[in-house]
Amino acid sequence: MTSDPHPYSPAFVAGDTVYVSGALSVDADGCAVAGRREALDAAAARLIERLATAGATLADVVKTTYFVTDVTLRDEANAQYEELFAVPRPARSFVAVAALPYGATVEIEAIARLARPATGRPGVAG
Repeated sequence: MTSDPHPYSPAFVAGDTVYVSGALSVDADGCAVAGRREALDAAAARLIERLATAGATLADVVKTTYFVTDVTLRDEANAQYEELFAVPRPARSFVAVAALPYGATVEIEAIARLARPATGRPGVAG
């Protein structure tokens, strides 16, 4: 029996809250993106895709956590944050880690709040 290499949901909706799994700095084919800002932008693009699976956008995000393999990315991440999010911007944690899957250098996870609560039971988006 072969196990799913990604045994988790890209996003999970519980009431009006969306929990978004970490989005890596990979391209659409899953290959790590080189470059500092390029990696941040790739992770943001994957995050946007995951939010969309739950009917959410960046405007719905209330909290993010950035995991990076190089803490000196903070200045570039701050500049990107100012471009991605309107004021008041979501809360954010910025955490340095030893490594990330697939050779990625950035991973962004998020919590979002939908304008309308989802109906029915909690569920998987995407």
